[in-house]
Amino acid sequence: MMTRQLPLPRRKLPIGIQTFREIREDNCYYVDKSGMAVDLVQTGKAYFLSRPRRFGKSLFLDTLKELFEGNRALFTGLAAEPLWDWQIQYPVVRISFGAGVVNSREGLNQILHQQLSHYEKRWALPGEFPDMRSRFLDLIERTHAQTGQRVVVLVDAYDKPILDNIDNSAVALEMREGLKDFYSVLKDSDAHLKFVFLTGVSKFSKVSLFSGLNHLKDITIDARYSDLCGYTDADVDTVFAPELPGLDRDLIRQWYNGYNWLGTPVYNPFGLLKLFDTRQILDHWFETGTPTFLIKLLQQRQVFTPELSHIVASSELLSTFDVDNIPVEALMFQAGYLTIDTVWTTPGQMEFTLKYPNLEVQSALNRSLLQSLTGSLSVPGPQVGKLYRMLQAQDFAGLQALFHAFYASIANDWYRKNELAGYEGYYASIFYSYFAALGLELRLEDPTNVGRIDMTLLFNGQVFLFEFKVVEMNPKGSALQQIKTQAYADKYRSRGEPIHLIGVEFSKASRNIVGFEVETMTCKE
Repeated sequence: MMTRQLPLPRRKLPIGIQTFREIREDNCYYVDKSGMAVDLVQTGKAYFLSRPRRFGKSLFLDTLKELFEGNRALFTGLAAEPLWDWQIQYPVVRISFGAGVVNSREGLNQILHQQLSHYEKRWALPGEFPDMRSRFLDLIERTHAQTGQRVVVLVDAYDKPILDNIDNSAVALEMREGLKDFYSVLKDSDAHLKFVFLTGVSKFSKVSLFSGLNHLKDITIDARYSDLCGYTDADVDTVFAPELPGLDRDLIRQWYNGYNWLGTPVYNPFGLLKLFDTRQILDHWFETGTPTFLIKLLQQRQVFTPELSHIVASSELLSTFDVDNIPVEALMFQAGYLTIDTVWTTPGQMEFTLKYPNLEVQSALNRSLLQSLTGSLSVPGPQVGKLYRMLQAQDFAGLQALFHAFYASIANDWYRKNELAGYEGYYASIFYSYFAALGLELRLEDPTNVGRIDMTLLFNGQVFLFEFKVVEMNPKGSALQQIKTQAYADKYRSRGEPIHLIGVEFSKASRNIVGFEVETMTCKE
C-alpha cells in the first residue's frame, strides 16, 4: 500500500526582512548561504561585491555579523554549523547607508557620527578625534586592544550617498571624496582587522573611490559566487516548493530568473517573494525603483534600444563607472537591467555579451523607454494591450493602423525639443520597445546563413519576421522584398508554424509609417 506524501508546510515569506536572526527565529523561508560565508572567511580577508538593489546584500552581511559574533543557535542545521569555530567571538562594526538620502557633506558626516557613536558607546571607547576618518581608525585600533580580537568591518550600500546624487555631479563628487577618505581607513588598519566586506550597487573606478580600496578582492563577476545573493532554480524547487502549486513554473522561470555573473543564474529574492505573496506575474522588482536617470541617459546618448538586448562590453568597461564617466553598459549591468549572456576570453581580456535578465526587466524597462521616447506617460500603456490582442487575432491591418495612430499622436513640440527624433533608429526603437513591453520572446538581429533578420517574434504558435527601412534611404517596398530575397523564413520552416513576413517602412519627413506590407507563408510553402 502506497503512503500518501503530505505537502510540505508553508512558512512565512521574509519580504523586506534583512535581519538573519528574525528570519531564523520567526519560521521564515531561508536559502542557506552560510556555507559560502564560511568559505569566504577561510579563503580571504577583504572583499567587495556589487549586486543590484533588493538582492539580499544586507541579509548576507547580517549573516556574516551573526557568524562572527558566535551566535551558534541561529545556525543550527545550516551548512556553517559544523565548519565554524564557535569558541571565538569577534567584534563587528557594521556601517550602513541604506536608510534615507544624504545630499550634503554635513549630512554624510552626521550619519557617520551616529554610527561610530553607537560602537564607541558599546565598547565604552569615547571618540577622541573630531574628524570621521580619525575616529574610525581609532575605534578599530582600540577595539582590537580592548577585546583581544581583530575587528570585522561590514559596509552596506557603500556607494548610496553618491548614487543618490548622481544627477548632481558637484554633490556626488563631494560624497565620493568624503567616502574615499573614510574608507581609506580599511587599508591603513589592516593589522587590526580580521575580515572586511563591502557591498553596493556600483563599482566605482579604481582611480577614484576605489583608489584607497585596491586591497579588496572583487567577487562581483566570479562563477564561484554568482549565487551568493539571489535564489537559484534548485532553491525555488526545494526551499519554496510549498509556494509553487497553482503557479506556472515555466512562466516564473521566464519572467524572473536569469541574473548571471558567470555562474549559476539566479532570481531576484524580493521579486520572487512578492510573486509568492500576490500569486500574480507583475513587475515586482522593477517597480521598487524607477530608473529615471538611466532613461534620461539613454535618451541623451541616442541609444538604439533594440541593441540593449545584445550589447557587447569588456570587463574593464563594466567596471568603469564614476561621477563624470558613466558608460551606459556599466550602469545598466550594475543596476540589474542587463546581465551576462555569453563570455569570450583570451589571456588578459574578457568580453561579455549582455542581455535582459528576464521578461520582467525587458517588459518594464521598455514601457519606461516608450514613455521617454514619446514624451507621454499615458499614451503607451493602453496601446500595448491593443497590440497584444491584435497579434492574437493576426489583425495586420489593425496593427498598421495602431502604429500609424501612435506615431501621429506624438506631439510636434516633443520632436522640436528632442534631438533623439532626428536619428534613423528612433522609429525602429519605438516599434521594438512596444513589442518588448509585451514580455514576449523577441530575437533582435536574428542571424541566418545569408544575413540578419531585424526582429523575430515567436508568439501563439506563429512566427513573425520584421524588416525595417527608412524610405528616404531605401526604395519603397524594399523592406518586404529583402525578407523574401534573403529567404529569411527558411530558418523557421522546420517549426511547422505559419510565418508572417512583415516589411515596415518609415519616413523621417512625415514622422510616421508609410509602408506596412505583409505576406503569410503556411508550413507547406
